[in-house]
Amino acid sequence: MRCRKCGESAALELRRHNAAFCVPHFTEFFRKQVREAIHHYRMFTPDETVMVAVSGGKDSLALWDVLIEEGYPTVGLYLDLGIFDYSRESREKCEAFAAARRQRLLIERVDAAIGAPIPEVQKATRRPTCSACGLSKRYLMNRAALTHGFVVVATGHNLDDEAATLFGSVMHWQTDALSRQSPALASTHPKLVRRVKPLYRLSELETAAFAFLRGIDYIVEECPFAAGATSLAHKEALNRLEAASPGVKHNFLFGFLEKARPAFERGQDVQLTECASCGQVTTGEICAFCKLADQVKRRSTPLTRSSGDPSQ
Repeated sequence: MRCRKCGESAALELRRHNAAFCVPHFTEFFRKQVREAIHHYRMFTPDETVMVAVSGGKDSLALWDVLIEEGYPTVGLYLDLGIFDYSRESREKCEAFAAARRQRLLIERVDAAIGAPIPEVQKATRRPTCSACGLSKRYLMNRAALTHGFVVVATGHNLDDEAATLFGSVMHWQTDALSRQSPALASTHPKLVRRVKPLYRLSELETAAFAFLRGIDYIVEECPFAAGATSLAHKEALNRLEAASPGVKHNFLFGFLEKARPAFERGQDVQLTECASCGQVTTGEICAFCKLADQVKRRSTPLTRSSGDPSQ
């Protein structure tokens, strides 16, 4: 294989692009895709500090690396989910990455906000672990950005992530989710920050290759609660289609964004208000996160009765 740009020996073949690149030209290709994503959706300006939500994995750390190299002011945010050794190791990866690049890293602990780490939340509520985790992460990312005065949060969702999410939403025709599927979600309330996904043009394989070539030390193990997740089944189905017809994921996602999403976006008139308990944005009186925290508190506190107290 020869590099499309310079004709030298290629290090990586990208079948969906019908191209191959040497190491320098692949890393430039990767950065160009991120630049185009930021420009196309006007995700943020060079004057805005971007809060990058990092998990210790390849995608979020690769994104942070690119934004630093591109000269954007950034700050990292690590959400400690309290998932056994997995959280300890992923936090260490983020701390080491930030220290090596002299970047600021903020840390938010789920147990401090909700009263228990994610494994205990699952036991107390009996709801799917990924559901409680996703709800907690969205809430804490937005709250942290508001607390520290940042107007935009960037996450490391890649093409595979976005295509799998879209696949799941279409499978069940979840029109509310389809209306929100976008690489950039604008702020629709003073207490909602912008959320952007600058890696949406890049596949998981491309992100892994970039992280390896850049020498980024990331946690390789998957979250122990990920096994059996529906999103993984969706990814596997799309991977089989991609192997047979390179470019399927790109065409599926980009076709939706360009041709179908506007139809789902129209007619979505959601009334936003502020949670009576925490003040964050919600569609009802009490936000879902506060309801979850209350459920954890009630189920984690054993009821006690004293036979000597007539009021019991």
